[in-house]
Amino acid sequence: MAAGSQRSPLAPVALPQLPEIEGVRLGVAESGVRYRDRSDVLVALLDPGTAIAGCFTTSKTRSAPVDWDKANLAQGRARAILVNAGNANAFTGARGVQTVAGTVGELSRLLGCPREEIFVASTGVIGEPLDEALINAVLAPTIEQATGDGWSAAATAIMTTDTFSKAATAFAEIAGHQVTINGIAKGSGMIAPDMATMLAFLFTDASLPAPVLQELLTRSVERSFNAITVDGDTSTSDTILLAATQKAGPLAGLDNVGDPRLRSFSRALDQVTLDLALQVVRDGEGAEKLIAITVTGAEDARAARRIAFAIGNSPLVKTAIAGSDANWGRIVMAVGKSGEAADRDRLQIRIGGLSVAKNGMRDPDYDESALTPHMRGREIDIAVDVGVGPGRATVWTCDLTHRYIDINGSYRS
Repeated sequence: MAAGSQRSPLAPVALPQLPEIEGVRLGVAESGVRYRDRSDVLVALLDPGTAIAGCFTTSKTRSAPVDWDKANLAQGRARAILVNAGNANAFTGARGVQTVAGTVGELSRLLGCPREEIFVASTGVIGEPLDEALINAVLAPTIEQATGDGWSAAATAIMTTDTFSKAATAFAEIAGHQVTINGIAKGSGMIAPDMATMLAFLFTDASLPAPVLQELLTRSVERSFNAITVDGDTSTSDTILLAATQKAGPLAGLDNVGDPRLRSFSRALDQVTLDLALQVVRDGEGAEKLIAITVTGAEDARAARRIAFAIGNSPLVKTAIAGSDANWGRIVMAVGKSGEAADRDRLQIRIGGLSVAKNGMRDPDYDESALTPHMRGREIDIAVDVGVGPGRATVWTCDLTHRYIDINGSYRS
Protein backbone atom coordinates (compact mmCIF):
# COMPACT_ATOMS: atom_id res chain seq x y z
CA MET A 1 0.00 0.00 0.00
CA ALA A 2 1.27 3.48 -0.85
CA ALA A 3 2.66 5.41 2.10
CA GLY A 4 -0.06 7.16 4.09
CA SER A 5 -2.84 5.80 1.89
CA GLN A 6 -6.10 4.30 3.09
CA ARG A 7 -7.15 1.02 1.49
CA SER A 8 -9.97 1.59 -0.96
CA PRO A 9 -13.40 0.54 0.35
CA LEU A 10 -13.94 -1.04 -3.07
CA ALA A 11 -10.89 -3.29 -2.76
CA PRO A 12 -11.31 -7.07 -3.08
CA VAL A 13 -11.09 -9.03 0.14
CA ALA A 14 -7.79 -10.66 -0.83
CA LEU A 15 -5.35 -11.07 -3.71
CA PRO A 16 -6.16 -14.22 -5.70
CA GLN A 17 -3.68 -17.09 -5.58
CA LEU A 18 -1.98 -17.14 -8.97
CA PRO A 19 -0.51 -20.48 -10.10
CA GLU A 20 2.99 -20.82 -11.46
CA ILE A 21 3.39 -20.56 -15.22
CA GLU A 22 6.13 -22.63 -16.79
CA GLY A 23 8.77 -20.38 -18.30
CA VAL A 24 8.11 -17.38 -16.00
CA ARG A 25 10.14 -16.41 -12.91
CA LEU A 26 9.65 -13.22 -10.92
CA GLY A 27 12.00 -11.27 -8.69
CA VAL A 28 11.63 -7.97 -6.82
CA ALA A 29 14.04 -5.59 -5.12
CA GLU A 30 14.34 -2.33 -3.18
CA SER A 31 16.32 0.12 -5.29
CA GLY A 32 15.53 3.35 -3.44
CA VAL A 33 14.62 5.22 -6.62
CA ARG A 34 11.97 7.06 -4.65
CA TYR A 35 10.47 4.89 -1.95
CA ARG A 36 12.13 3.61 1.20
CA ASP A 37 11.67 0.22 2.88
CA ARG A 38 9.58 -1.26 0.08
CA SER A 39 10.20 -3.10 -3.17
CA ASP A 40 10.10 -0.90 -6.25
CA VAL A 41 11.73 -3.00 -8.99
CA LEU A 42 10.29 -6.06 -10.71
CA VAL A 43 12.17 -8.35 -13.08
CA ALA A 44 10.07 -10.94 -14.93
CA LEU A 45 12.37 -13.58 -16.46
CA LEU A 46 11.07 -15.44 -19.52
CA ASP A 47 12.38 -18.63 -21.08
CA PRO A 48 13.93 -18.48 -24.56
CA GLY A 49 11.31 -18.61 -27.30
CA THR A 50 8.73 -16.53 -25.41
CA ALA A 51 6.48 -14.47 -27.71
CA ILE A 52 5.45 -10.92 -26.77
CA ALA A 53 2.62 -8.52 -27.60
CA GLY A 54 1.87 -5.05 -26.28
CA CYS A 55 -0.39 -2.00 -26.23
CA PHE A 56 0.79 1.47 -25.28
CA THR A 57 -0.28 5.01 -24.51
CA THR A 58 -1.36 7.28 -27.35
CA SER A 59 0.14 10.27 -25.52
CA LYS A 60 2.30 12.59 -27.62
CA THR A 61 4.56 13.04 -24.58
CA ARG A 62 5.15 9.31 -24.09
CA SER A 63 8.03 8.08 -21.96
CA ALA A 64 11.39 6.69 -23.05
CA PRO A 65 10.45 3.14 -21.95
CA VAL A 66 7.34 3.24 -24.15
CA ASP A 67 9.44 4.30 -27.15
CA TRP A 68 11.89 1.46 -26.49
CA ASP A 69 9.18 -1.19 -26.23
CA LYS A 70 7.29 -0.03 -29.31
CA ALA A 71 10.49 -0.06 -31.36
CA ASN A 72 11.25 -3.66 -30.39
CA LEU A 73 7.78 -5.17 -30.35
CA ALA A 74 7.81 -6.17 -34.01
CA GLN A 75 10.51 -8.80 -33.52
CA GLY A 76 8.04 -10.59 -31.28
CA ARG A 77 10.38 -12.20 -28.71
CA ALA A 78 11.11 -11.45 -25.06
CA ARG A 79 13.48 -12.73 -22.37
CA ALA A 80 12.67 -10.25 -19.60
CA ILE A 81 10.43 -7.40 -18.48
CA LEU A 82 11.98 -4.80 -16.17
CA VAL A 83 9.67 -2.48 -14.22
CA ASN A 84 10.38 0.28 -11.73
CA ALA A 85 7.95 2.31 -9.59
CA GLY A 86 8.35 5.85 -8.27
CA ASN A 87 9.84 7.49 -11.37
CA ALA A 88 8.17 7.45 -14.80
CA ASN A 89 11.35 8.28 -16.76
CA ALA A 90 9.09 10.50 -18.88
CA PHE A 91 9.94 13.94 -20.25
CA THR A 92 13.56 13.32 -19.29
CA GLY A 93 15.11 14.00 -22.71
CA ALA A 94 18.31 12.31 -23.84
CA ARG A 95 19.09 11.22 -20.31
CA GLY A 96 15.90 9.20 -20.18
CA VAL A 97 16.87 7.40 -23.37
CA GLN A 98 20.33 6.73 -21.92
CA THR A 99 18.81 5.33 -18.73
CA VAL A 100 16.73 2.85 -20.73
CA ALA A 101 19.79 1.86 -22.75
CA GLY A 102 21.86 1.47 -19.59
CA THR A 103 19.41 -0.71 -17.69
CA VAL A 104 18.54 -2.79 -20.76
CA GLY A 105 22.23 -3.24 -21.52
CA GLU A 106 23.02 -4.47 -18.01
CA LEU A 107 20.08 -6.87 -17.91
CA SER A 108 20.87 -8.27 -21.36
CA ARG A 109 24.49 -8.81 -20.25
CA LEU A 110 23.40 -10.69 -17.15
CA LEU A 111 20.97 -12.86 -19.10
CA GLY A 112 23.14 -13.31 -22.19
CA CYS A 113 20.33 -12.31 -24.54
CA PRO A 114 19.83 -9.61 -27.20
CA ARG A 115 18.95 -6.15 -25.89
CA GLU A 116 15.90 -6.13 -28.15
CA GLU A 117 14.40 -8.96 -26.09
CA ILE A 118 14.35 -6.85 -22.92
CA PHE A 119 11.18 -4.81 -22.34
CA VAL A 120 10.92 -2.02 -19.78
CA ALA A 121 8.24 0.02 -18.01
CA SER A 122 8.45 2.87 -15.51
CA THR A 123 5.75 4.55 -13.44
CA GLY A 124 5.76 7.47 -11.05
CA VAL A 125 6.72 11.14 -11.15
CA ILE A 126 7.11 12.76 -14.60
CA GLY A 127 10.08 14.98 -15.44
CA GLU A 128 12.61 13.74 -12.90
CA PRO A 129 15.75 11.95 -14.16
CA LEU A 130 15.96 8.26 -13.24
CA ASP A 131 19.31 7.09 -11.88
CA GLU A 132 20.12 3.91 -13.81
CA ALA A 133 22.82 2.97 -11.28
CA LEU A 134 20.17 2.37 -8.62
CA ILE A 135 18.36 -0.06 -10.91
CA ASN A 136 21.47 -1.81 -12.19
CA ALA A 137 22.77 -2.37 -8.66
CA VAL A 138 19.87 -4.68 -7.80
CA LEU A 139 19.54 -6.62 -11.06
CA ALA A 140 21.97 -9.48 -10.36
CA PRO A 141 20.57 -10.39 -6.92
CA THR A 142 17.01 -10.01 -8.20
CA ILE A 143 17.67 -12.48 -11.01
CA GLU A 144 19.29 -14.89 -8.59
CA GLN A 145 16.33 -14.98 -6.20
CA ALA A 146 13.55 -14.98 -8.84
CA THR A 147 10.97 -17.74 -8.44
CA GLY A 148 7.90 -19.02 -10.22
CA ASP A 149 5.55 -18.19 -7.34
CA GLY A 150 6.42 -14.53 -6.78
CA TRP A 151 3.14 -13.09 -8.06
CA SER A 152 2.05 -11.31 -4.88
CA ALA A 153 5.44 -9.64 -4.42
CA ALA A 154 5.49 -8.65 -8.10
CA ALA A 155 2.06 -7.02 -7.93
CA THR A 156 3.14 -5.04 -4.86
CA ALA A 157 6.46 -3.89 -6.31
CA ILE A 158 4.87 -1.97 -9.20
CA MET A 159 2.43 0.09 -7.07
CA THR A 160 2.57 3.88 -6.72
CA THR A 161 -0.54 5.55 -5.26
CA ASP A 162 -2.40 2.24 -5.41
CA THR A 163 -3.96 1.20 -2.11
CA PHE A 164 -4.03 -2.51 -2.99
CA SER A 165 -2.12 -4.79 -5.33
CA LYS A 166 -3.98 -6.12 -8.36
CA ALA A 167 -3.88 -9.61 -9.87
CA ALA A 168 -6.13 -11.98 -11.81
CA THR A 169 -5.94 -15.45 -13.30
CA ALA A 170 -7.95 -17.63 -15.66
CA PHE A 171 -7.69 -20.99 -17.41
CA ALA A 172 -8.47 -21.93 -21.00
CA GLU A 173 -8.12 -24.80 -23.44
CA ILE A 174 -6.44 -24.70 -26.83
CA ALA A 175 -6.75 -27.82 -28.97
CA GLY A 176 -6.93 -30.07 -25.91
CA HIS A 177 -4.10 -28.33 -24.01
CA GLN A 178 -4.95 -26.51 -20.77
CA VAL A 179 -3.35 -23.08 -20.59
CA THR A 180 -3.11 -20.50 -17.83
CA ILE A 181 -3.23 -16.71 -18.01
CA ASN A 182 -1.96 -14.64 -15.08
CA GLY A 183 -1.98 -10.87 -14.89
CA ILE A 184 -0.87 -8.11 -12.54
CA ALA A 185 -1.55 -4.40 -12.87
CA LYS A 186 -1.06 -1.04 -11.23
CA GLY A 187 -3.12 2.07 -11.59
CA SER A 188 -5.06 4.49 -9.42
CA GLY A 189 -4.90 7.99 -10.87
CA MET A 190 -4.25 9.53 -14.29
CA ILE A 191 -6.60 6.88 -15.65
CA ALA A 192 -8.28 7.39 -19.02
CA PRO A 193 -8.65 5.34 -22.19
CA ASP A 194 -6.40 5.24 -25.27
CA MET A 195 -4.66 2.48 -23.52
CA ALA A 196 -5.97 3.25 -20.13
CA THR A 197 -3.42 4.87 -17.88
CA MET A 198 -1.68 2.11 -16.04
CA LEU A 199 0.78 -0.74 -16.30
CA ALA A 200 -0.31 -4.35 -16.75
CA PHE A 201 1.72 -7.47 -17.37
CA LEU A 202 0.07 -10.67 -18.57
CA PHE A 203 1.71 -14.07 -18.84
CA THR A 204 0.56 -17.35 -20.34
CA ASP A 205 2.06 -20.73 -21.19
CA ALA A 206 0.05 -20.83 -24.43
CA SER A 207 1.88 -21.79 -27.59
CA LEU A 208 0.86 -18.91 -29.83
CA PRO A 209 2.77 -16.75 -32.33
CA ALA A 210 3.33 -13.07 -31.60
CA PRO A 211 1.04 -11.72 -34.38
CA VAL A 212 -1.91 -13.73 -33.04
CA LEU A 213 -1.12 -12.65 -29.48
CA GLN A 214 -1.03 -9.03 -30.62
CA GLU A 215 -4.43 -9.11 -32.28
CA LEU A 216 -6.02 -10.93 -29.36
CA LEU A 217 -4.53 -8.46 -26.89
CA THR A 218 -5.56 -5.41 -28.92
CA ARG A 219 -9.15 -6.64 -29.06
CA SER A 220 -9.21 -7.48 -25.36
CA VAL A 221 -7.74 -4.12 -24.34
CA GLU A 222 -10.42 -2.29 -26.31
CA ARG A 223 -13.11 -4.06 -24.29
CA SER A 224 -11.45 -3.58 -20.91
CA PHE A 225 -8.61 -1.14 -20.25
CA ASN A 226 -9.88 1.18 -22.95
CA ALA A 227 -13.34 1.18 -21.34
CA ILE A 228 -12.38 2.68 -17.97
CA THR A 229 -11.71 6.16 -16.65
CA VAL A 230 -10.92 7.64 -13.26
CA ASP A 231 -10.14 11.26 -14.06
CA GLY A 232 -9.99 11.59 -17.85
CA ASP A 233 -6.21 12.05 -17.93
CA THR A 234 -4.06 9.90 -20.22
CA SER A 235 -0.59 9.06 -18.90
CA THR A 236 2.80 9.22 -20.60
CA SER A 237 3.61 5.65 -19.60
CA ASP A 238 0.69 3.31 -20.32
CA THR A 239 2.00 -0.17 -21.07
CA ILE A 240 0.39 -3.59 -21.32
CA LEU A 241 2.58 -6.54 -22.25
CA LEU A 242 1.42 -10.10 -22.88
CA ALA A 243 4.12 -12.81 -22.85
CA ALA A 244 3.48 -16.38 -24.05
CA THR A 245 6.15 -18.92 -23.07
CA GLN A 246 5.03 -21.59 -25.62
CA LYS A 247 5.16 -24.33 -22.97
CA ALA A 248 1.59 -25.63 -23.42
CA GLY A 249 1.82 -27.38 -26.73
CA PRO A 250 3.30 -27.66 -29.23
CA LEU A 251 0.55 -26.47 -31.50
CA ALA A 252 0.58 -25.91 -35.22
CA GLY A 253 -1.42 -23.78 -37.59
CA LEU A 254 -2.78 -21.33 -35.02
CA ASP A 255 -2.02 -18.28 -37.11
CA ASN A 256 -5.49 -16.74 -37.38
CA VAL A 257 -7.45 -15.15 -34.54
CA GLY A 258 -10.65 -16.44 -36.17
CA ASP A 259 -9.61 -20.04 -35.50
CA PRO A 260 -12.35 -21.68 -33.36
CA ARG A 261 -9.61 -23.29 -31.23
CA LEU A 262 -8.81 -19.84 -29.84
CA ARG A 263 -12.28 -19.03 -28.51
CA SER A 264 -11.62 -20.35 -25.02
CA PHE A 265 -8.31 -18.50 -24.78
CA SER A 266 -9.88 -15.27 -26.04
CA ARG A 267 -12.64 -15.50 -23.40
CA ALA A 268 -10.10 -16.18 -20.66
CA LEU A 269 -7.95 -13.26 -21.79
CA ASP A 270 -11.01 -10.99 -21.71
CA GLN A 271 -11.80 -12.26 -18.21
CA VAL A 272 -8.33 -11.35 -16.94
CA THR A 273 -8.10 -7.93 -18.63
CA LEU A 274 -11.57 -6.84 -17.51
CA ASP A 275 -10.94 -8.08 -13.97
CA LEU A 276 -7.72 -6.05 -13.78
CA ALA A 277 -9.29 -2.99 -15.42
CA LEU A 278 -12.14 -2.95 -12.90
CA GLN A 279 -9.67 -3.36 -10.04
CA VAL A 280 -7.93 -0.22 -11.32
CA VAL A 281 -11.23 1.69 -11.21
CA ARG A 282 -12.02 0.29 -7.76
CA ASP A 283 -8.70 1.77 -6.65
CA GLY A 284 -9.32 5.15 -8.28
CA GLU A 285 -7.70 7.82 -6.15
CA GLY A 286 -10.17 8.64 -3.38
CA ALA A 287 -12.85 6.41 -4.90
CA GLU A 288 -15.81 5.36 -2.78
CA LYS A 289 -18.10 4.02 -5.54
CA LEU A 290 -17.76 1.99 -8.72
CA ILE A 291 -19.96 3.31 -11.54
CA ALA A 292 -21.08 1.32 -14.60
CA ILE A 293 -22.46 3.41 -17.47
CA THR A 294 -24.25 1.70 -20.35
CA VAL A 295 -25.35 3.75 -23.35
CA THR A 296 -27.73 2.33 -25.94
CA GLY A 297 -29.58 3.79 -28.90
CA ALA A 298 -26.55 5.66 -30.24
CA GLU A 299 -25.63 5.95 -33.93
CA ASP A 300 -22.95 3.27 -33.53
CA ALA A 301 -20.70 1.72 -30.89
CA ARG A 302 -18.12 4.50 -31.20
CA ALA A 303 -20.76 7.15 -30.56
CA ALA A 304 -22.15 5.19 -27.62
CA ARG A 305 -18.70 4.96 -26.06
CA ARG A 306 -18.09 8.68 -26.52
CA ILE A 307 -21.39 9.51 -24.82
CA ALA A 308 -20.62 7.09 -21.98
CA PHE A 309 -17.22 8.68 -21.42
CA ALA A 310 -18.79 12.16 -21.45
CA ILE A 311 -20.92 11.00 -18.54
CA GLY A 312 -18.11 9.12 -16.81
CA ASN A 313 -15.62 11.99 -17.03
CA SER A 314 -18.04 14.70 -15.89
CA PRO A 315 -16.91 16.16 -12.53
CA LEU A 316 -20.52 17.17 -11.88
CA VAL A 317 -21.82 13.65 -12.38
CA LYS A 318 -18.99 12.12 -10.36
CA THR A 319 -19.32 14.52 -7.43
CA ALA A 320 -23.10 14.09 -7.30
CA ILE A 321 -22.60 10.34 -7.02
CA ALA A 322 -19.94 10.88 -4.36
CA GLY A 323 -22.59 12.75 -2.37
CA SER A 324 -25.25 10.08 -3.03
CA ASP A 325 -27.27 12.75 -4.86
CA ALA A 326 -29.52 11.43 -7.64
CA ASN A 327 -29.03 14.59 -9.70
CA TRP A 328 -29.85 13.00 -13.05
CA GLY A 329 -29.99 16.39 -14.77
CA ARG A 330 -26.18 16.24 -14.83
CA ILE A 331 -26.41 13.06 -16.90
CA VAL A 332 -28.67 14.90 -19.36
CA MET A 333 -26.05 17.66 -19.53
CA ALA A 334 -23.23 15.19 -20.21
CA VAL A 335 -25.16 13.50 -23.04
CA GLY A 336 -25.76 16.87 -24.64
CA LYS A 337 -22.11 17.97 -24.49
CA SER A 338 -20.75 14.74 -25.99
CA GLY A 339 -21.05 15.97 -29.56
CA GLU A 340 -22.82 12.78 -30.62
CA ALA A 341 -26.34 12.48 -32.00
CA ALA A 342 -29.09 12.14 -29.41
CA ASP A 343 -32.85 12.62 -29.62
CA ARG A 344 -33.72 14.89 -26.72
CA ASP A 345 -37.38 13.94 -26.81
CA ARG A 346 -36.68 10.18 -26.77
CA LEU A 347 -33.92 10.24 -24.16
CA GLN A 348 -34.35 7.68 -21.36
CA ILE A 349 -32.32 7.34 -18.15
CA ARG A 350 -32.39 4.53 -15.60
CA ILE A 351 -30.35 4.47 -12.39
CA GLY A 352 -30.16 1.29 -10.39
CA GLY A 353 -32.81 -0.15 -12.70
CA LEU A 354 -35.31 2.60 -11.82
CA SER A 355 -36.65 4.86 -14.56
CA VAL A 356 -35.89 8.49 -13.74
CA ALA A 357 -36.45 10.08 -17.16
CA LYS A 358 -38.13 9.09 -20.40
CA ASN A 359 -39.54 10.74 -23.51
CA GLY A 360 -37.34 13.79 -22.92
CA MET A 361 -38.58 14.59 -19.41
CA ARG A 362 -38.73 13.28 -15.86
CA ASP A 363 -40.60 10.00 -15.57
CA PRO A 364 -44.02 10.83 -14.04
CA ASP A 365 -43.68 7.80 -11.75
CA TYR A 366 -40.17 8.68 -10.56
CA ASP A 367 -39.81 8.66 -6.77
CA GLU A 368 -36.36 9.81 -5.65
CA SER A 369 -36.78 8.21 -2.23
CA ALA A 370 -36.92 4.81 -3.92
CA LEU A 371 -33.55 5.51 -5.54
CA THR A 372 -31.80 6.70 -2.37
CA PRO A 373 -30.66 3.23 -1.16
CA HIS A 374 -28.96 2.58 -4.51
CA MET A 375 -27.23 5.98 -4.50
CA ARG A 376 -25.84 5.25 -1.04
CA GLY A 377 -24.37 1.93 -2.17
CA ARG A 378 -20.86 1.11 -3.34
CA GLU A 379 -21.82 0.21 -6.92
CA ILE A 380 -23.90 2.55 -9.08
CA ASP A 381 -25.53 1.50 -12.34
CA ILE A 382 -26.50 4.11 -14.97
CA ALA A 383 -28.29 3.23 -18.22
CA VAL A 384 -29.00 5.82 -20.91
CA ASP A 385 -30.79 5.35 -24.23
CA VAL A 386 -30.37 8.26 -26.66
CA GLY A 387 -32.92 7.01 -29.17
CA VAL A 388 -31.20 7.35 -32.55
CA GLY A 389 -29.67 3.99 -33.55
CA PRO A 390 -28.27 0.55 -32.63
CA GLY A 391 -25.01 1.66 -30.98
CA ARG A 392 -24.19 0.28 -27.54
CA ALA A 393 -21.24 0.57 -25.14
CA THR A 394 -20.40 0.17 -21.46
CA VAL A 395 -17.67 2.01 -19.59
CA TRP A 396 -16.69 2.04 -15.94
CA THR A 397 -15.60 4.89 -13.72
CA CYS A 398 -15.64 5.94 -10.06
CA ASP A 399 -16.87 8.88 -8.05
CA LEU A 400 -14.83 12.02 -7.36
CA THR A 401 -14.23 12.75 -3.70
CA HIS A 402 -12.14 15.28 -1.81
CA ARG A 403 -9.52 12.60 -1.23
CA TYR A 404 -8.61 12.81 -4.93
CA ILE A 405 -7.46 16.37 -4.26
CA ASP A 406 -5.68 15.34 -1.07
CA ILE A 407 -3.75 12.57 -2.84
CA ASN A 408 -2.76 14.57 -5.91
CA GLY A 409 -2.10 17.80 -4.04
CA SER A 410 0.61 16.07 -2.02
CA TYR A 411 1.84 13.48 -4.56
CA ARG A 412 5.42 14.75 -4.69
CA SER A 413 5.74 15.68 -1.02
